[in-house]
Amino acid sequence: MRSVLKNKSVFRIRCARCMCLAAGILFIGIGLVRQEHLEVMQKAVRICLECIGIG
Repeated sequence: MRSVLKNKSVFRIRCARCMCLAAGILFIGIGLVRQEHLEVMQKAVRICLECIGIG
């Protein structure tokens, strides 16, 4: 009986991990399609230039 409960909990943990991985991949894909990475890079450059006093 104990091994059946352990197998169910292991299965649930694996399902949760796979769902989180799938959600992460989905959101990365959506961000790439919307070209969000370019916006992030522009903001990073602006912040960096402000920190060193050029911008």
